[in-house]
Amino acid sequence: MTHTIAEIAQAIGADAFGDTSLRVGAVREPAMAGPDDLALAMDPKYAAGLAEGRARAAMLWPGADWQDLGLDAAMTAPRPRFAMAGLSRIMDRAPRPAPGIHPSAVVDPSAQLGEGVRIGPLCVIGPEARIGAGGALGARVSVGAGAVIGPGALLMDGVAIGHGVTIGARFIAQPGAIVGGDGFSFVTPEESAVEKVRDSLGAETSDQGQSWARIHSLGSVRIGDDVEIGSNTCIDRGTVRDTVVGDGVKMDNLAQIGHNVVIGRDCLICAQVGIAGSARIGDNVVLGGQTGVSDNVFVGDRVITGGATKVLANVPAGRVMLGYPAMQMERHIEIYKLLRRLPRLFEDVTGLKKAVSKSDQSD
Repeated sequence: MTHTIAEIAQAIGADAFGDTSLRVGAVREPAMAGPDDLALAMDPKYAAGLAEGRARAAMLWPGADWQDLGLDAAMTAPRPRFAMAGLSRIMDRAPRPAPGIHPSAVVDPSAQLGEGVRIGPLCVIGPEARIGAGGALGARVSVGAGAVIGPGALLMDGVAIGHGVTIGARFIAQPGAIVGGDGFSFVTPEESAVEKVRDSLGAETSDQGQSWARIHSLGSVRIGDDVEIGSNTCIDRGTVRDTVVGDGVKMDNLAQIGHNVVIGRDCLICAQVGIAGSARIGDNVVLGGQTGVSDNVFVGDRVITGGATKVLANVPAGRVMLGYPAMQMERHIEIYKLLRRLPRLFEDVTGLKKAVSKSDQSD
């Protein structure tokens, strides 16, 4: 499938120049682009690649002289990276499950499938499950009993949706994602070593072994509209109340959302983030890769954490946090600079001690 430059520009709100009837069928880096591709040179530093490739059309930075670059057509947008969101959507050629229900799929007779739902091979749809219109399920997807998935969902290969989970419209789950597994809740008959350590802040652990009893997850998971979760990300069901994910949340691969967690709207959860049980995350929060959030803490609206930050206490709205334990980023950087000066400080102190020692001996 190809599109004219004019069609693409109109769809993404970009300005088009030159021969806008020119058709392109794929997006490439400038040096790799052929005559039927749209080259991406959205910054002047990529312009040199256009001479190496054979593109006739390109997405350029605002104010670029497209004719001087030897192009027949071009597009520009005030914020090129944002225009990429629309452009990539138009040019996405990712395969989708074939229309209808694959013969190998197992669909319970009581399940309700909306108009145009596509069910791939080896899928299992449980009793009373509901999948909204236009949903598409890849191979080996399972949807548990009583689960509800809104219209326009895309569940890639190997996704598992647990029983009773409720998901809004336009949900996207990348391969291997799991929503609605049991939470990690275990308890000992007597006070556990973990509880003692937490109360004492680091005293010795128990001198005897302990056995763990499971606390079953009686709650479920509720997910809003326009949520996307990455490959092998897991969202655990609540112990009694539901785990909740708000509208517009985007999660990267390998994120772990614990039981009873509540996440607000339009948050960005990067790769390998772990949010422990009963933590609450506000709206528009960005958690950098490998951020850890301790159980039962609150992270306020618009907080941003740097990579590998460990949040052990409540964070007020609007803070930028970094480090272990998490502290305001500018403070963390200041401390890091001081740490780098420690070797020189110790050398100076050693020198002063020697000078004082010699002075004492001379007296």
